Amino acid sequence: MVSATLLAAAGAPVPAPADDPYVWLEDWTGPRAMQWVEAENKATVATLQGDRRYKAFYEQALSIASAKDRIAMPMMIGGRIFNFWRDADHPQGIWRVTSEEDYTSAQPRWQTVLDLDALSKAEGRKWVWKGASILDPQERLALIHLSDGGEDAVSLREFDLEAGRFVEGGFNVPVSKQNVDWRDQDTLLLARDWGEGTMTASGYPFVVKALKRGAPLSEAVEVYRGSPADQLGVYPMVLSDGDGNRAAFLVRGVTFFGNETYLLTPEGAKKLPLPARSSLQGLMQGQLLIQTSEPWVSGGVTVPAGTLASVPLGDLKAGGVLTPRILFAPNARQSIDGVAATRSRVVVTINDNVRGRVLTFASGADGWTSEPVKLPDNATISTVAATHRNDRVYLSVAGFLAPTTLWAMNAADPAPAQVKAMPARFDASGLVVEQYEAVSSDGTKVPYFIIHRKDMKRDGSTPAIMTAYGGFEISLTPSYAAIMGKLWLERGNSFIVANIRGGGEFGPAWHEAGRKTKRQIIYDDFAAVARDIFARGLSSPSKFGIYGGSNGGLLMGVQFNQHPNLWKAVAIQVPLLDMVRYEQIAAGASWVDEYGSVTVPEEKAFLERISPYRNIRKGVTYPTPYIWTTTKDDRVGPQHARKFAARLKEFGLPYLFYEDMAGGHSGDADIEQSARLQAMQMVYFARELEGE
Repeated sequence: MVSATLLAAAGAPVPAPADDPYVWLEDWTGPRAMQWVEAENKATVATLQGDRRYKAFYEQALSIASAKDRIAMPMMIGGRIFNFWRDADHPQGIWRVTSEEDYTSAQPRWQTVLDLDALSKAEGRKWVWKGASILDPQERLALIHLSDGGEDAVSLREFDLEAGRFVEGGFNVPVSKQNVDWRDQDTLLLARDWGEGTMTASGYPFVVKALKRGAPLSEAVEVYRGSPADQLGVYPMVLSDGDGNRAAFLVRGVTFFGNETYLLTPEGAKKLPLPARSSLQGLMQGQLLIQTSEPWVSGGVTVPAGTLASVPLGDLKAGGVLTPRILFAPNARQSIDGVAATRSRVVVTINDNVRGRVLTFASGADGWTSEPVKLPDNATISTVAATHRNDRVYLSVAGFLAPTTLWAMNAADPAPAQVKAMPARFDASGLVVEQYEAVSSDGTKVPYFIIHRKDMKRDGSTPAIMTAYGGFEISLTPSYAAIMGKLWLERGNSFIVANIRGGGEFGPAWHEAGRKTKRQIIYDDFAAVARDIFARGLSSPSKFGIYGGSNGGLLMGVQFNQHPNLWKAVAIQVPLLDMVRYEQIAAGASWVDEYGSVTVPEEKAFLERISPYRNIRKGVTYPTPYIWTTTKDDRVGPQHARKFAARLKEFGLPYLFYEDMAGGHSGDADIEQSARLQAMQMVYFARELEGE
């Protein structure tokens, strides 16, 4: 029997198909389901943690995750540098602070602001850090987001950054999936579960209220209401710039990719004439920055999909037709990766054929002017920290074989200088990175990266692992995968990242090509990359493993079904797998814009064709998959993984299943859990691809 809580979160229940005997495993924490999980875990732990390689893999992974010479990535708050840090002494983490000057030294003098391990011990909870919302412009007060065990649902507590303690009698908002921002020092704009009828079918809040300091939740005043039919609910967003401009917005997620954007005025919420598939990226010198995922024509200006544009905040407040100005319009092999507004510049990181680039933009009477920033090539570049208080920016640079480095620059006069460097975590000597292209079923060229030994024999004998994501316009770019390097590449094996469609590597069109019923092309892309690898002699099916998580877990499940002969090992992480029931599980209803809905006949027929859970067949020789998830995952939910494993067991097919009790969707409640999950997966691949 499905629990009442689950049905309430999912909205009106949809009857389970008559041929689905495992709906009882959808009961998130029900006794029968958890007894099943316990038995499955016992068998898998004995196999993987009992393997001779596990102890060394775990110790190496834990050493890397807890190393004290990692880069302490900065948060710039109130003229100081804050950092959230985990190590062996602080497995759940500490929030700490130092001066900007001291931060650049080799050994900064950190002062602990908040100790989550100590807080968890004192309160008998496993508190997981989910970030902080800072009050602007004073930047003294923060709302700390705390998750019990890693769930997306959080509690909010007001914290005084100067005093280093929670504010006595301050804001203390109980647990919910909730979205918040500061309207002012004494007012929060808060979307949360206010009671019956205030959450969408996917479990997100759609009612925003203003909560005053000292007032109970029952006295919060409603400022906007979306609809229970919305897929993502409503998000308050308050933007400021260095010139004192400040505005409060509400973003209503009607669908996953389609928004309505509102400006909060004294007269109430005013709907803005912005494209549905667009997002607010910041405010700089009174210019609101908008990134589009669809073409936008306004005021005689055509803004292509994937572009960063601006409109004056004053024009938004005045109403009328908007005349956008274009900052950056990518070409067919480019995409915008990130946008940050400083005091006088806009910093844009882009992907150029899946390689990072950085540009700065200045606003003038004749429009925007750009300046390229010189940084290492063949890497992923990300903005780590920026503030509208000044033009200082921190950027991270990383490649497959190049350990992460941190660079600082003045955005108004960009001459970046390296300020931190992470030591190498594995021996990269003798390794090379190559980029190839495979030809998919429709003739499209799909790029991929492969890291392998220079002297590798191209006879298909090298064990290799490949990953991809293929959804939600999310890009996979080069990164320094230290644990993969230490536990896999050092052993003479290879690693591949495939940039298949569905992602954002080449902008909105790359994503749109595989949305909803067009999704089979994503799966064709992935298989095409594998075949290209085999044709080049870089590996072979008997030596080839694949892995992916979340939407990437769905990808793995489809590949397991559609091409069982191409893989020897398939690791399926925190996955969606029952695509007929996914809208009824956890936050599944929020992804209809990506996958389609069983309420639409054409989309239902497609979902039935590709659903991994529904398409396991008796009598087929499959690889032995390793399926893992977490009980605390309140986004995708562990139910998919459970049901998939149960169906394999019913058909007498081999598998390994593991469900960790903490960690949420990301599986990182603490560094020990992260190391355990990494080590178990690498033992699985070693067993399947290298042999006993």
